[in-house]
Amino acid sequence: MTQGKNNTDLTELLLKCMAEPDPMLSMLEWLCAQLMEAEVSGLVGAEKNAHNPSRSDYRCGYRPRRLDTRVGTMYLMVPKLRSHGYIPFFVTERKRSEAALVQVIQEAFVQGVSTRKMEKLAHSLGIENLSRSQVSEMTKGLNEQVQEFRNRSLTDTRYPVIWTDALYEKVRMDGRVVSMAVMVVCGVNEQGHRDILAVEPMLDESKESYSQLFQSLLDRGLKTPLLVVSGANKGLIAAIRESFPGASWQRCKVHFMRNILAHIPQKEKESFAVQLKEIWLAPSVQLARQRAKQLSEQYGKRFPKAIELLEDGLEDSLAFYAFPELDARKISSTNMLERLNKEIRRRTNVVGIFPNKDSYLRLVTTYLMEYAEDWSVSRAYLNPKSIQTLLLSAA
Repeated sequence: MTQGKNNTDLTELLLKCMAEPDPMLSMLEWLCAQLMEAEVSGLVGAEKNAHNPSRSDYRCGYRPRRLDTRVGTMYLMVPKLRSHGYIPFFVTERKRSEAALVQVIQEAFVQGVSTRKMEKLAHSLGIENLSRSQVSEMTKGLNEQVQEFRNRSLTDTRYPVIWTDALYEKVRMDGRVVSMAVMVVCGVNEQGHRDILAVEPMLDESKESYSQLFQSLLDRGLKTPLLVVSGANKGLIAAIRESFPGASWQRCKVHFMRNILAHIPQKEKESFAVQLKEIWLAPSVQLARQRAKQLSEQYGKRFPKAIELLEDGLEDSLAFYAFPELDARKISSTNMLERLNKEIRRRTNVVGIFPNKDSYLRLVTTYLMEYAEDWSVSRAYLNPKSIQTLLLSAA
């Protein structure tokens, strides 16, 4: 009886799909939907609309996601989970980034870039036989996704540690090419997972620009973090102290070392750098200060400018010692964001000069959206127990 019913259901499904403009694509879309529901039921520990006291999570609506296949393009409704991110196992990664790259090509074409340059750019991205209608279809709804991601609420999650750094690209504005910064703010939540909190374009790195960035985060519900890790731009420092009263500021030790080494002769750099690095590898802040003092006494007369920089910025670079619960390697520098920026540049380098600010922001944001999704389902960046200990001690 059950087998007969299943055959009837399958027949009805086939007839329904046959009536669609693309029967094969319709069948594939139905199959993907069934696979997602089965996978999510396994993760949750309960079927949809079913009660199970031992379930591990709850469904929380759906989100649309584009999926390009050899059969064609379809738009899936991907289930969302309340406590964890979910990415279907069959989804090809980086599809939104490819759509953003295609839109960059379209805008370059509209603004008069030569056909020859357009073809070269498209081929470097693996895109051939590109038409305006294809571009329009591929990028449909992309802007809405970007805006939703950049303006989403941060009320429900606490981010005890945040990092901020800038990414620079050449962008055409008002008939000239300028170097534009996009500030990226990343945070770690109470479960130890990383997330992208802000992607904001800035024409200048003034206190006012940074203050607007941080105010927008606060308006979206960000609670004051316990630690902010960044470079030592004066406007940025002032904005951090004004926007996040009570938060500690960690000067990126890697940027700090680079600034100091810029005043060391080339032939001395390697030996000096070895001793300089030992300061931040010390097991205690007292020993770190002692090593810095020894270095100052040894090289003070030979390299006065480098030693002056070290002494003036030392304490700000040692702030991470006040958080012994957390992994010092990860909270003492912005290396995590620098690695992320390098990955983004691998994709933006093929564009060269962006036709406008929106195309630049769209490409960077869509790429970061995919990183945020990957992070939500990967292992924790910082130990959750360490973060809970930190939050309890700060309460």
